[in-house]
Amino acid sequence: MQREKKSILNNIEWKVVLAWLFLVVVGWISIYAAVYDSEHSSIFDFSCRYGKQMIWIAASVVIALFVMVTDPKFFSQTSYIIYIICIGMLVVVLGVATATKGAKSWLGIGEFGIQPSEFAKFATALALAKILSAINVDMKQWSTRLSAIGVVALPMLLVLLQNDTGSALVFLSFIFVLFREGLSSVVLIFGAAAIVLFVLALIVNPYLLIAILFAIALIAYLFIHRRNRHAKLYYFLGVFAFCAVVVMAVQFGYNEVLESHQKDRIEVLLGQKKDDKGVGYNVNQSKIAIGSGGFLGKGFLQGTQTKFNFVPEQDTDFIFCTIGEEWGFVGSALIVAVFIWLCVKIIKMAERQRSKFARIYGYGVASIIFFHVMVNIGMTIGLLPVIGIPLPFISYGGSSLWAFTLMLFVFIREDASRGDLV
Repeated sequence: MQREKKSILNNIEWKVVLAWLFLVVVGWISIYAAVYDSEHSSIFDFSCRYGKQMIWIAASVVIALFVMVTDPKFFSQTSYIIYIICIGMLVVVLGVATATKGAKSWLGIGEFGIQPSEFAKFATALALAKILSAINVDMKQWSTRLSAIGVVALPMLLVLLQNDTGSALVFLSFIFVLFREGLSSVVLIFGAAAIVLFVLALIVNPYLLIAILFAIALIAYLFIHRRNRHAKLYYFLGVFAFCAVVVMAVQFGYNEVLESHQKDRIEVLLGQKKDDKGVGYNVNQSKIAIGSGGFLGKGFLQGTQTKFNFVPEQDTDFIFCTIGEEWGFVGSALIVAVFIWLCVKIIKMAERQRSKFARIYGYGVASIIFFHVMVNIGMTIGLLPVIGIPLPFISYGGSSLWAFTLMLFVFIREDASRGDLV
């Protein structure tokens, strides 16, 4: 038993643990700076957000330690149970939660609340790994594809019903896991085409766009048919039909499903509307804050945009602008570099696993973290629409910090025992 504990300690990827600790500390410092008030008497003022974040951080350390002393087989054996519990929590949220900022996402007891959608990502990564690691599972089989898609789609749909579009979109990141496990690259190509069509459908008249697509499909068929007698007309008609359906679906979703503020955010992003004092205010102030930081930043607690609360949600969704203003390009680049290193390291760790479950789960963890980082930073600098998802380990909030800590340390624990697992 003593030798086993020593082996686990020796096998722990301490660099990943240090990266987690670094990001958590940076998060607390940034939250402190974002809500700083000279009248606050102590950093241990638990009525302030930085004081509460210290409690969340302490709890996350307990979570990490608990995971590290748990048998790693526990997580694979209870994957479906954890998944069902999280699905149940999402259902309960729809029934009893009150709307906060338009979304019914929180389960609260007094002043304490948790966001089940954050933990649902962790549970979905476990369940997906469990399904795909089963014996004789092949992504070429439709039964496997449908099972995998169903496991991801169910929580995604429930989160969408909570009117939390940002958290729902995170579940799309699992496409990278499916691709690693053998999903055809054609799916990714069609997905990329759908994204391009999505943007075009918003800036070009839909009927004109469909006419252009039909012309392109017809020309492609006539051109290729001359060189390949086996080219089939239905193949090109199918591609055209796919494009036309995407265009019309985008129009329907945009006009009938999205809320007015969501439409405004997309129009501002695409340059169709300029509203720096309205819906574009957050992003505009965020870009001003990041730009004003220059190369080295203004220094700790010296950010004027931060100090005077020009940027709403600057300790949660827009916390990256606090980092950019106070620590400049150097500080921002360092944070991005740490996240990139962490995602690449997790993928390398996943590839060396003897357990198929651990490998697939590792890819799930990397995909979720990467998606969060890309979208969160993208929206703070105006490259992506504002959909309200936190920056992992850094943004204020217990649910996000706990869920990401749990997700990461379960994988660290799996990796530390990789020699004992098959």
